[in-house]
Amino acid sequence: MTHAPTTSRLRRRVLIAVLSVAGVAASAVTANAMFFSPPKPPKVAISASPAATSPARAQTQAQATAADPTTTAPGSTGTSVPAPATTEAVALPAQEPIPPNAVRVAEFVAECPFTHRLPDDPIVFPNLPGVSHLHSFFGNVSTNAHSDVESLAKATSTCSPKADLSSYWVPTLLVDGQPVEPTGTTFYYLGEGVRDDVIARTRPLPYGLRVVAGNAKATAPDDSTRSRWSCLHAGHVGASKDFVNCPAGTMMESYLDFPQCWNGKDLDSADHKSHMAYPVAGDCPATHPVPVPKLRQVLRYPVSGDPARFKLASGPGYTMHGDFFNAWPEAEMAQRVRDCINRIVKCGPDGRP
Repeated sequence: MTHAPTTSRLRRRVLIAVLSVAGVAASAVTANAMFFSPPKPPKVAISASPAATSPARAQTQAQATAADPTTTAPGSTGTSVPAPATTEAVALPAQEPIPPNAVRVAEFVAECPFTHRLPDDPIVFPNLPGVSHLHSFFGNVSTNAHSDVESLAKATSTCSPKADLSSYWVPTLLVDGQPVEPTGTTFYYLGEGVRDDVIARTRPLPYGLRVVAGNAKATAPDDSTRSRWSCLHAGHVGASKDFVNCPAGTMMESYLDFPQCWNGKDLDSADHKSHMAYPVAGDCPATHPVPVPKLRQVLRYPVSGDPARFKLASGPGYTMHGDFFNAWPEAEMAQRVRDCINRIVKCGPDGRP
């Protein structure tokens, strides 16, 4: 015999049914959340390159026109050269008034005696010791095939000022087959060849910049457009793209001008030249809009007489070329550009008139 459910039993059954439905709904929501909720973004580790972490970099980076591209040099086995990263401004001392007797030439200098010779080239053949023709190095005493910004910054220099930790190098001069080093080595940083308003907005050379000037592969004098040879204290001997016959008692000089317009992006390029350019009609071209100081390399060799005795490790005199790896502390470079180049004042190695 069956009995009709009581009111209390009906209430209990309704409550159980409601709770069951709620449980199913909750399970469905949980399942939907598991399958359809958006994934969390992965954590990204951010590391800085040596160029980005060097002390105070800003006056140059403010001129950069693109964001952090990289280049790879031949022989570099994939090592990229990042463009400078924008950071806080370089802290500089207060600017001193221009002395009344100041020479109004936009210039500062570094005297960097010879340091050593090696068949290395950390720009053209990085990490490949012994692959290059023989080079004579000036400035930074540590330069070799493995040099980078960090290693240069940790070393010392023969330069005056000592603050200049840059490395400069050229093919070794051979006289009768024997190496001869220059006894005078001056590296001028100039504001010339451009209008005064361009000089006024010249920026520091970017920290870590690598550049080659001249033509190591020249096969005739006309292939060399930036290198000249002349005689010290013998002005009657005209400048030449090849070696010159200097009178006894004089010295043979080498002049080489580096480009002074930067593309604002790259510290190096595949040919070690394309990221830089020479000015046109007194201004930097639109492709390389950032004016920087012109580096003029002047080397004085204690040789004279018949140039048939002379040869460079790279070949004839018209193959003269120079490599520059900038490791000036940024505040030192920025102060000199501000006080000497921008104001058109001739400064000595100490960066003062």
